Amino acid sequence: MPVISMPLDFNEEDLYVDLRATFGHPLYLKCEGFNFAGSIKLKAATEMVAAAERDGVLTPGATLVESSSGNLGVALSIIAASKGYGFLCVTDARCNLSARRTMEALGSRVHVITEPDAQAGFLGARIDYVRSLTASDSRYVWLNQFANPDNWKAHYRRTAPAIARQFPHLDVLFVGAGTTGTLMGCARYFRTWHRPVRVIAVDSVGSVSFGGAPGRRMIPGLGTSVPPQLLDASYVDEVIRVEEADTIRTCHRLAGRGFLFGGSTGTVVSGAAHWLDRHRPHRLTAVAIAPDFGERYLDTIYRPTWLQDCYGDDLYGEGLLAPDRLTGMRSA
Repeated sequence: MPVISMPLDFNEEDLYVDLRATFGHPLYLKCEGFNFAGSIKLKAATEMVAAAERDGVLTPGATLVESSSGNLGVALSIIAASKGYGFLCVTDARCNLSARRTMEALGSRVHVITEPDAQAGFLGARIDYVRSLTASDSRYVWLNQFANPDNWKAHYRRTAPAIARQFPHLDVLFVGAGTTGTLMGCARYFRTWHRPVRVIAVDSVGSVSFGGAPGRRMIPGLGTSVPPQLLDASYVDEVIRVEEADTIRTCHRLAGRGFLFGGSTGTVVSGAAHWLDRHRPHRLTAVAIAPDFGERYLDTIYRPTWLQDCYGDDLYGEGLLAPDRLTGMRSA
């Protein structure tokens, strides 16, 4: 049994779920939520804070400020509380209520942007607020997860090597695209590995990360309204875009098997399952990365009234939920 004194000292790296029984394909899901932040974002947050401390940018008494849709905000809240920093998370209304409450319980402040930028959406408005705040007050330190190379280096140093240790014959890796830190770290690592690995980015429909027109996105975590600064598309072999209806369908399908995962995970698994449908998966070793679990989504993708408000009856008409769960969900 490990004994720790700091929340950063615990992060389970080596638990995978075999999804063959659920989706009919050999797909291993790397679970990244077994830490005190509940998501993969703890790795990037830890690396970015450590680098800022080494460089003398982050000093005692400083207050961190970051734009986040939830998970990175929780991770930075834990680090700030354990190290004695202040933290202000700049988010928008799509941030899950449980994530906001978690940050506030840890002593952080949360500022919610209510109006999107006309061109760059809510993300652009959030970043503009952070820039104006840091320009007006030197006590604020912005790590800038969207451009900070320590974001992707965290996954180059930890996430990708952990996968390589467990799957020395890996053929395909599915990674969700948000800031693209996880994607770029893993893609760079496997580009020079001892065998070719096909790295497939999974994005949300309506995201502009890989081009295309922006669209409405209600599920936080993956996708952006501003092109990611960290992204180098030359490292990506293929991009899959997933509709939010498919994300929700996949989350409920997993929950029907007892696995409660978050929206980011639902998107990645949905994209991976559709890709495997079109190929010969019995010949492949395939891994997908699950960034978080589902507890922070109980008020959204697992709540019938939220689904109704955001998507209307069409979801049910399309058979979004499994038949054995449909009656209970609609009457709840």
